[in-house]
Amino acid sequence: MAATDARGALVMAALALPGVWAGTAQAQGAPEHGLVALKHLHYEDSQPGLHRITVDSPSFYLLAPLGTRWSVEGTAVLDSLSGATPRWQSAVSSASTMHETRRAGDVRITHYLDRASYSIGASVSREHDYDSDALSFNGSWASDDNNTTWHAGIGANRDRIHPTDGGNAGIDRRRRSGTDVIVGVTQAVSAVDLVQIDVSHSLGHGYFDDPYKDLDVRPDRRRQATLLARWNHHVTDLGATLRSSWRAYRDSYGVRAHTLQAEWVQPLGGQFALTPLLRYHTQGAADFYARAQVDANGAPLFPALSPGQLNSGDQRLSAFGAFTLGLKAEYKLDALWTVDAKVEAYEQRGSWRAGGEGSPNLEPFRTRSVQIGVSRQF
Repeated sequence: MAATDARGALVMAALALPGVWAGTAQAQGAPEHGLVALKHLHYEDSQPGLHRITVDSPSFYLLAPLGTRWSVEGTAVLDSLSGATPRWQSAVSSASTMHETRRAGDVRITHYLDRASYSIGASVSREHDYDSDALSFNGSWASDDNNTTWHAGIGANRDRIHPTDGGNAGIDRRRRSGTDVIVGVTQAVSAVDLVQIDVSHSLGHGYFDDPYKDLDVRPDRRRQATLLARWNHHVTDLGATLRSSWRAYRDSYGVRAHTLQAEWVQPLGGQFALTPLLRYHTQGAADFYARAQVDANGAPLFPALSPGQLNSGDQRLSAFGAFTLGLKAEYKLDALWTVDAKVEAYEQRGSWRAGGEGSPNLEPFRTRSVQIGVSRQF
């Protein structure tokens, strides 16, 4: 075996752990085994003195090889949401209380060649006030020595927004659509190092306002660009893998963001593995974000706006920093069955923004999530 072939085989073996990206795996050939998985996610977010949103989300996943050249995979999700989101900045009104269900699913069919794969996918999402449909096409191509994989994809979505009780007056059915393009390369740089670079661009047009937030008027076009760099390093002596990434983001709203993430996959024996996670996100505010102002009693002050003036008090468009801590545990019951559990805690504050002043007068925002699952190969 040539030295380059050996290096590629070693890297793929060393990094054949959860989280290795799909573009690399697809170019290596059709899956030898099928997989079925059931998971349940419980999510809550809150601000001081206010329990906001609760989500319970069971999901089903299936991956099935179809001979040696094809596979099909799909996911079905049922989300149950309840709670209240702020109508303006951090202020919540009783009118914003909601109880709703979202049904979503996707399917992808992949065809494998000797050193390439091509897939086509479709997804749907249905809520009482929001529908979304999307199509995608992806391809991966590997070099002769398996050390390099190129991947590219394109997708398109069409959304329909039809606010119900609690929406802003005068808002009826609205539409928006978008196109996404991604290109990237994955390179085995040593027997224990795998590097990936992705560049993606999204262009959307239509209705982007939040009909359930006061004074929310956004541009009817949005461009988004992302640069994503990943590095996986296998630590041979410990049998562990460090998975790290950096994501740079910017859009036509004026938001500029960076996200750093690190995970440490540590097998403990042949059946158990622990994966702690640390993520830091920092961003600047959108050009039309309204900085929160309060009166002497701490009550929010609303800005004076002319008709159609761009404006939003959405906290997600503010300037802030955020940390996420997580831990995942996986246990192989036998050669076929695996159980897993994951917990994550997230908190954002304006004062945690890196390299500049964060948006003032916003309450800290926190989320907690717990996911449990079971999977079986076949």
